[in-house]
Amino acid sequence: MPTPAIEVGPVMPELILVGVGVILLLAGVVARKISPTTLLLLCLVGIAAAAVAAVRLWDWDGGPTVLAESISTDRFGVVVRVIILGVAAMGAVLGHHYFERSGEGKAEFYPLLLFATAGMTLFAVSADLIMAFLALEILSLSLYVLTGFSTRLGSVEGAMKYFLLGSFSSAFFLFGIAMAYGASGSTRLTAMGLLAVGFAFKVSAVPFHMWTPDVYQGAPTAVTGFMSAGTKVAAFAAFIRVFNISFQPITWDWQPIVWGLAAVSIVAGSVLAIAQTDIKRLLAYSSISHAGFVLLGLTAAGEDGIGAALFYLVAYAATVIGAFGVVMVVSARGERHTSLSSYAGLARRSPVAAGLLTLFLLSLAGIPPTAGFVAKVAVFRAATEAGYWFLVLIGVLASVVAAYAYLRVVVLMFMREPEEDTRPDESWLPRVALAIPAALVLLFGVFPGLIVGVLERAAVLRW
Repeated sequence: MPTPAIEVGPVMPELILVGVGVILLLAGVVARKISPTTLLLLCLVGIAAAAVAAVRLWDWDGGPTVLAESISTDRFGVVVRVIILGVAAMGAVLGHHYFERSGEGKAEFYPLLLFATAGMTLFAVSADLIMAFLALEILSLSLYVLTGFSTRLGSVEGAMKYFLLGSFSSAFFLFGIAMAYGASGSTRLTAMGLLAVGFAFKVSAVPFHMWTPDVYQGAPTAVTGFMSAGTKVAAFAAFIRVFNISFQPITWDWQPIVWGLAAVSIVAGSVLAIAQTDIKRLLAYSSISHAGFVLLGLTAAGEDGIGAALFYLVAYAATVIGAFGVVMVVSARGERHTSLSSYAGLARRSPVAAGLLTLFLLSLAGIPPTAGFVAKVAVFRAATEAGYWFLVLIGVLASVVAAYAYLRVVVLMFMREPEEDTRPDESWLPRVALAIPAALVLLFGVFPGLIVGVLERAAVLRW
């Protein structure tokens, strides 16, 4: 009997992430005196090696899937992997600083982050429902622990809520797999359906968004930044694969569903963000509205919608992890200063932090010359060309409403006197790290053509 060929190249990024994660986990147990800085450097080396392995797959000349047709090898997966790995690198640096500053640092943070990253990247390239479910559980279980990584009551509460609601989401996803298998005898994506609830939960789309504000507020800020950017990119990548491959023959049936999810997510997230008095909850509702904007782009089935959604995810990932990085700096030690009142007069106390946060908030609001503006134009154009001009009108009006929530923070920072006698964290490490997403937000806002060509090539899904 001939032995089937096993191609491990397309899963090398995940193998590297898991391998380095296991090494760091053992190192934290065996060598208890190993410094957190050493663990961080090893973690970053693993992420960089995974990124190199992912980029090398750009010119993959093998089949469209490998490992019993469970892993996709298209360029879409390469781009999504690179985005997630970039978010992971930022999350590792910010998390290192956060936990060392708060005195809650543990060696387990780095392997958990790598395991979560591996689950995210694997979820994004899964071509089989069983593989997708395994990847979903890997990333979810790691994020449950990371959410409760702090000793604060709010962190533990957020982890418990995330775990309970996430378990229901996983149950829906698994039930969908069972239904698809019972109907067709296959778990490949070309035979699946009834999984929209699981995806909607992971992307924080209304009405499956209720976990988001509490989890974002309770989790350590560095973990929140990693989770908000990485999970959304991974979940939308899987969402795109499902709806543009599995449901492609019935596009006219699922487009109204995506239309409805996009509309209610945009409106609810934008309106509820105005009522928030905590910056982390404000950004949580912002993430809900931005999930709606990505869905808005995906109403245009095919390459145009995928390309617009990819650009939006790049812009959003850079913006949101930068915003949460500034929140981590302003909150100083722990999570004591996350109320909006803590941002009054921030420009006087820390001009750099105020300037960075202003840039990220302007990008979230979709104001030029930021990447957020170009991203919104891209999804509006894709939806308009698909004939969904009324949804675009809803998006434009909701953007105006949401801009009030963001600009209110800017006014507090530059036009109000400080209400609290606090000073932000003056450490150099987070500021240097935050310069990277800030540069990307400006660069892609002024010169979007630098990545548009790459994203257009990645928008062609191979099967």
